[in-house]
Amino acid sequence: MAVSSIARSPVIPIARHIICRPSPSDHLSKTSVTIHGHYPKRCRHVPLLASLHGDTTRNNDRNAQALELQRVLDDFPYDVIPNDPTMLPTPLSSTQLSNSVSDGSRIRVAYQGVPGAYSESAAEKAYPNCEAVPCEQFDTAFEAVEKWLVDRAVLPIENSLGGSIHRNYDLLLRHRLHIVGEVKFAVRHCLLANHGVEVEDLKRVLSHPQALSQCEDTLSRLGLVKEAVDDTAGAAKHIASYKLKDAGAVASTTAAMIYGLNILAQDIQDDSDNVTRFLMLAREPIIPGIDRPFKTSIVFSLEEGPGVLFKALAVFALRQINLTKIESRPLRKQLLGASDDGTNGYPKYFDYLFYVDFEASMADEKAQNALRHLKEFATYLRVLGSYPVDTSMI
Repeated sequence: MAVSSIARSPVIPIARHIICRPSPSDHLSKTSVTIHGHYPKRCRHVPLLASLHGDTTRNNDRNAQALELQRVLDDFPYDVIPNDPTMLPTPLSSTQLSNSVSDGSRIRVAYQGVPGAYSESAAEKAYPNCEAVPCEQFDTAFEAVEKWLVDRAVLPIENSLGGSIHRNYDLLLRHRLHIVGEVKFAVRHCLLANHGVEVEDLKRVLSHPQALSQCEDTLSRLGLVKEAVDDTAGAAKHIASYKLKDAGAVASTTAAMIYGLNILAQDIQDDSDNVTRFLMLAREPIIPGIDRPFKTSIVFSLEEGPGVLFKALAVFALRQINLTKIESRPLRKQLLGASDDGTNGYPKYFDYLFYVDFEASMADEKAQNALRHLKEFATYLRVLGSYPVDTSMI
């Protein structure tokens, strides 16, 4: 894989500090590097530079930390050429989380993918001028918030064409984060390829499964074999890094600019009304108000029986509360009942969780009464968040 050059910056003023904070996971001290300075815009996305661990009472550990600090300070004052995909910030992996620390200079927002992903743009729309931190997987973004490595996460939950992102519904239940807002982002897909490659040269196209499904008609008409990868920008990065001549990528115009690809076609999604809704997640909930439109998200489970789901939804209808979303997910590893019809004891049905969004603030008495009513017969109930509705123009 070809590696492009790195250009030495002129003189960049850097203030260097060493900060010691107690680790939340043990009783040892954690020595971390905080670096402030003026850097190119794209460099503000460099995820996490260094975290130095150890017992600072030991001289050999101090020497090792000093060497690591010097390496970081020597490496940092470089500008990265924007169209060099090999030098862009790489996504955090789960194993890197424990070696990361925030300098607290600006709000840090985790998103899934690599630079140029739609999620990165959504994070910047939700939190302008944030420090966007790429993560390899959705799980990593949740963990980064929980471990205080970032301040927020912005993750997709549903798309107007592709439907719900089930993985994130499951992760909302597994983790203890709170929904503190939502942001809707218009997705405009492009067909990208390396320079000199024409549409007729392409045999296959790479992208996220949702993006491929959203461009199904166009890609089928072109006769391209669809290959799924983790994210749209990652597909663009792969095409550029390996200089593929027979493959294209479905991604954004931003990804084309970052990875130096040519845009063969724009707006290739099957429907122009292609909007993804993202959730803004934090460690603590916000205090809901009634001064503007609010939405509340909950999850609950019910005993099996005729009319039970109808009764659950009726608690909102009786109080004139509008439901905007309902999603059912199986409650994993928990089966109810056994067959009595000679099918060797296999279960007849599953226990389900129901995720519901409704238009009301938890500061509103009618919403509180609705949940009190629901709690009378729900076997499990959790409020995921009560947050302002995104009423901005997409």
